[in-house]
Amino acid sequence: MAPRQRLTRDERYRQLISMAWSIVQQEGTEALTLGHLAIKAGVTKPVVYDHFQDRNGLLAALYKEFDARQNALIDAAIAGSAEAAPVRAKVLAEAYVDCVLAQGREIPGVIAALSGSPELERVKREGESAFLAKCRNALERASPSGNVSFAGLRAMLGAAEALASAAAAEEMSAKEAKRELRDTILDMLARQNNRSGS
Repeated sequence: MAPRQRLTRDERYRQLISMAWSIVQQEGTEALTLGHLAIKAGVTKPVVYDHFQDRNGLLAALYKEFDARQNALIDAAIAGSAEAAPVRAKVLAEAYVDCVLAQGREIPGVIAALSGSPELERVKREGESAFLAKCRNALERASPSGNVSFAGLRAMLGAAEALASAAAAEEMSAKEAKRELRDTILDMLARQNNRSGS
């Protein structure tokens, strides 16, 4: 029998994150504890606690990984698109829904769990703030008024979360979710234009 190979700290972290996503996907967010993760990953509890300290730290790490992946996908989509409103709205809608669907049904559960403590809510808010700033930057140039309000961006994010979650739960198709989100973004931009002209 070959001796077990030791993983570097980064390799172990990646293994634990991958296993955590697997637990959430197969058993649900409620099943994700550090003790359960240790058993599934075949390591001792101190190894898991060394990486995440507590369940909130693990949930925050999962959300940050999802957020980084989502930002990279959206950055790439925006970089390759024209600045016209219909194009930007379509690109943002497709990238948002695709990222949630790529992660599967587990991300809505992780996002919901983030609301469970002030510490996790702060992590979620920071991610949302960065995402909204990215959207504002992408959409202001496409907006007929050259402006996008915070209220409009918040409404867009609420719609994006609801539509992507519904698509992940197979309540609607991904195509329907993307189309509705695109239309919501375009409607928001039209309202911005109407308000600036009043």
